Amino acid sequence: MALTDVFIRNLRPGPKPKKHSDGGGLYIHVTTSGSKLWRMAYTFGGKQKLMPFGAYPYISLKAARNLREDIKEKLANGIDPQESKKEAKLRGDEEAANSFEMIALEWHLKFRPTWTKSHGERILLRLQSDIFPHIGKKAITTITAPEILRAIRQIEERGALETAHRTLQNCGKVFRYAIATGRAERDVTLDLRGALPPVKAKHHASITDPRKVGELLRAIDGYEGFFPTHCALKMAPLVFVRPGELRQAEWEEFDFENSLWRIPAGRMKMRNLHLVPLSRQAIEILEALKPTTGDGRFLFPSIRSRVRPMSDNTINSALRRLGYSKEEMTGHGFRSMASTLLNEQGWNRDAIERQLAHAERSKVRAAYNFAEFLPERRKMMQAWADYLGTLKEKGD
Repeated sequence: MALTDVFIRNLRPGPKPKKHSDGGGLYIHVTTSGSKLWRMAYTFGGKQKLMPFGAYPYISLKAARNLREDIKEKLANGIDPQESKKEAKLRGDEEAANSFEMIALEWHLKFRPTWTKSHGERILLRLQSDIFPHIGKKAITTITAPEILRAIRQIEERGALETAHRTLQNCGKVFRYAIATGRAERDVTLDLRGALPPVKAKHHASITDPRKVGELLRAIDGYEGFFPTHCALKMAPLVFVRPGELRQAEWEEFDFENSLWRIPAGRMKMRNLHLVPLSRQAIEILEALKPTTGDGRFLFPSIRSRVRPMSDNTINSALRRLGYSKEEMTGHGFRSMASTLLNEQGWNRDAIERQLAHAERSKVRAAYNFAEFLPERRKMMQAWADYLGTLKEKGD
């Protein structure tokens, strides 16, 4: 006799488990605790086997009957339903392990030590926000170029073209990592070359006219805000490091005896130790600052918390307070200022590039050249500080 929903709902547990057949091998098993479990008995290869379907009412009577018909079809085609289920699970597990998201996270974990912390966080955020929701769960071998482009287009459409380009580059690196580890055969992002409009080059606003440099230095001297910020502003033109390298400077990195600042590789864009010779003027600024922040970790802590460095926008905000717009001067602009004027003064171009910590074409050479041209750089940095002092006092 076929089962009905009313009959199943009214079943009650007894002292022993009971079976109630629906025909064709399908039955519901009522346990002593009251659970109602669907099962199907069948024969394959001369052996009696049992296939569980799940519990009622999560698996309805209609759904259980549909599963029974699926099993009958498999048996008619010479397929063992149990083995088929195991193979499907293995395929599912393999697809999950080879999904774009899993491979991307594995790639990120492997290469994260080679990036700065902030760079690694930005990469992960791009993937989590803009890529995983679209293709993250898909097996990497099934992803097509148009699928990736649809995700990238959404980034472009919100006006973040540069982020769109960088995210596409990150996706390409994930595909190439999958190829290297035997989980993909080609990088489909290569088919998207030219699909995005090019990014217009951004130039950091900078002052390079000597007379205007003198005006800027005098304005900095007159800054009346947070004292560590004032000191950071005064240090920026003297050392011309990247803004992030300056704001995260730590006291333990400074060798006052040898007038040298050693910036660890982990904080450098190119991941190589960088040496900054300190002029007399730079040392004077540090000595004036030390009573204020010298008992902490950072030279230039946040105004809100001494355990964190000042924010990445502090220098730019200070320049705005001094009346300089973002089109006139930025924290990064001190590097352009130094590069332009030092080259005009005839200093060794290689020494200037090394002091700017620009990329070295040979990675092997880059790992060992942090002290390259150091005697000349010491001389150049002191001459540069003296020159800035002259501009501040007299203008051009």
